[in-house]
Amino acid sequence: MMVKICGITNREDALAAIGGGAAALGFNFYPASPRYIEPAAAAEIIAAMPAGIWKVGVFVDEPPENVVRIARQAGLDIAQLHGNESPANYPQNIRVWKAIRITNGHAAAVLGCPAEAVLLDGPASGQSFDWARVPHGAGKLILAGGLDAANVRQAIQQVRPWGVDACSRLESAPGRKDHFKMAEFLKAALADI
Repeated sequence: MMVKICGITNREDALAAIGGGAAALGFNFYPASPRYIEPAAAAEIIAAMPAGIWKVGVFVDEPPENVVRIARQAGLDIAQLHGNESPANYPQNIRVWKAIRITNGHAAAVLGCPAEAVLLDGPASGQSFDWARVPHGAGKLILAGGLDAANVRQAIQQVRPWGVDACSRLESAPGRKDHFKMAEFLKAALADI
């Protein structure tokens, strides 16, 4: 199970997530987000990370050339696109994960998506969605939206995703992780692996 902790804004939270078993950390480059981080600040945190941890940049409708520039500056491995980006507008020379918010209906939009992985997110930050909407055979799925230690095992058992991602439910304040909540989430997500 690939586990990603998103919304990292400081070194202490990054190292605690890695210490708990996170395989990937997310850095939010959307200026309107309360978890926004400057690329130079992300680069400092990333420089302190051990090798082998995926560094994921979160972008919303950012021009592809800006995504590539920020990825180089910060030292990212993956661009996670959360806007209305079409496959024709995906950045080149970087791995792409496409996020899709599940609001009403079935998550059929994930079928045939050309991204390396598809992240299914809730209708708003910290909100989950009906996991029965996830289609079978959709490829590499990352389940997000309202996950915490109390529900992640059920989500994994029901959806059987490639990975899980959590952010706001693991915080003491926007952009600041509660290390106990994060450790409990990681322990639950990685149980029986």
